[in-house]
Amino acid sequence: MAEALFGTDGIRGRVNEGAIRADMFVRFGEALGFVLRQLTDSRDVLIGRDTRQSGAMIQSAIEAGLFNSGMNVVRTGIVPTPAVGHLTRETNMAAGLMITASHNQYQDNGVKVFGADGFKLSSEAQEQIESLIQNRSIDCSVDVAEMGTPLERPDLADVYIQHARQSVPPGINFRGMKICLDAANGAGSHLAAHILSELGADVLVSGSDPNGQNINLDCGALHPEGLQARVVQEGANIGIAFDGDADRIIIVDEKGTLVDGDQIMGAIALDYARKGKLSGKTVVATVMSNLGLEAVLKQNGIALERTKVGDRYVVESMREHGFCVGGEQSGHIILTEHVTTGDAIIAALQILEIIAFTGKPASEVLTVFEPVPQVLKNVRYQSEDPLNEPGVATLLTETEEKLGDQGRLVVRKSGTEPVIRVMVEAYSEEQAESSVDAIISAIQKLDE
Repeated sequence: MAEALFGTDGIRGRVNEGAIRADMFVRFGEALGFVLRQLTDSRDVLIGRDTRQSGAMIQSAIEAGLFNSGMNVVRTGIVPTPAVGHLTRETNMAAGLMITASHNQYQDNGVKVFGADGFKLSSEAQEQIESLIQNRSIDCSVDVAEMGTPLERPDLADVYIQHARQSVPPGINFRGMKICLDAANGAGSHLAAHILSELGADVLVSGSDPNGQNINLDCGALHPEGLQARVVQEGANIGIAFDGDADRIIIVDEKGTLVDGDQIMGAIALDYARKGKLSGKTVVATVMSNLGLEAVLKQNGIALERTKVGDRYVVESMREHGFCVGGEQSGHIILTEHVTTGDAIIAALQILEIIAFTGKPASEVLTVFEPVPQVLKNVRYQSEDPLNEPGVATLLTETEEKLGDQGRLVVRKSGTEPVIRVMVEAYSEEQAESSVDAIISAIQKLDE
């Protein structure tokens, strides 16, 4: 059985290692086109990418496969992931592709796939594509007279810019705000800076000089230390950091304090609730979101629906139940009123709108709750299924019983390596730390 290609967020891996090679992406393009021809009459596929050096190679390979399967390619150039989701739906494409490895270093790359509705491609369609990639005996090509052609549409970035701009109500502007923006040398810097400047902000941009190899390198949402220092140094009102494809956001308040996705979600949810637009009075987050978020939402009559880790699962729950605010602690913020996936630019605009409307500083707007201490550690394992070993299983049960309603235990296996992630949340940080260490020790002893 060949190793699965699709993870929770498309295909991703080290370039020119394993399956992440040009020939696989040619076949991916053929397989995608073959499946799309059965699903829709449209023959157009939108393609955007981030700033990685390998992006041109992967795009060329995918295009070759799409052309060979009878699909046309609409090229947007370098744009954020959420722009691809929006534009796919807005321009009636058969599908949209974003060539990116998101927050990973430049050596990795891959592709995220959006369906015609702008949401991540269904699991069923992914399974069909993967089956065709693994089984190349099926001919996905068309007659030469039916082959596809390319179309350059860099102007489509302006369609997304206007869409994002319109997420801010008329009459709201950011004049008088000094904003430090760190775009991770990725796909979002020029679009975001343009929108913020257009709305009146004084924007100081860093991480906006990509060279193909510096995406996410010591900058952006995963490395915000430089942004924290700059916000304080410049006397800025706020700092905003993206990851490489701008579907994830981390914020720094005017004091230089780091603000994660839970506080951002909380601030937006409470604002939506005040405006009477929080559908179902529910926010969707993953099992990793802080217990403090759940508590403050409950105090305001708002439920928290939890899913497995991965923004795909958050979006699936939101769509199933009609909820409009969701996301992850890591900074994926999904507002289905405006977007189909995590969108750092639109999330930033929502927070800036609250600051502009209330006149409150970022530190006040984004201190929604006092976080409950969380301890998260990883442990590598060699045994076949350590979580089902009697000693470990008993310890997990006992830990949950001790925590009761004053904490949470989350234990999950990595999908890409032999690693178990153990997270304990408790009002006593000492209890959280000791509980995690005890579980990790029990797993390690199995390999001794």
